[in-house]
Amino acid sequence: MKLSHSLKSNLSAGVLGVLALGLGSTSVFAATATTTFAVTATVQATCTVSASVMAFGTYTTVVSNSTSTVTVTCTNSTPYTVGLDAGLATGATVTTRQMKNGAALLNYALFTDSGHVTNWGNTTGSWVAGTGNGNAQALTVYGQVAASQFVTPGAYTDTITATVTY
Repeated sequence: MKLSHSLKSNLSAGVLGVLALGLGSTSVFAATATTTFAVTATVQATCTVSASVMAFGTYTTVVSNSTSTVTVTCTNSTPYTVGLDAGLATGATVTTRQMKNGAALLNYALFTDSGHVTNWGNTTGSWVAGTGNGNAQALTVYGQVAASQFVTPGAYTDTITATVTY
């Protein structure tokens, strides 16, 4: 049996239509799977410290006061203490610090308060304590050169080391 061209076309179109309907009506099911994973970090307590220069200017045998700022930045909730050493002069102590000009010495002291009452040293009871908050915390060091020191004229210097323990 021979089919005419138009019948072949109609038959082909019908088959394709049925196939299209059949494929279009087939439901496609999508499946999913999930998982979780942990994200961790350990924050280590840390602190940084910096300080500004303490410049007494020209000493004229009268009491001379100056300040420096020690800036401490510690991680949030980290307790810390700041101690100041005796400086570089041989024989200097945290209660009698000494600036040097060659062999000549000029005594001075460092305090935690503007009234120059509480010595700032580097042992329990003489250091400054705080708790970090993640921001820079400025601590003022109050310095004083006592009156009536008739020392050799010239430029006197010392270096103090501030130590943060946390």
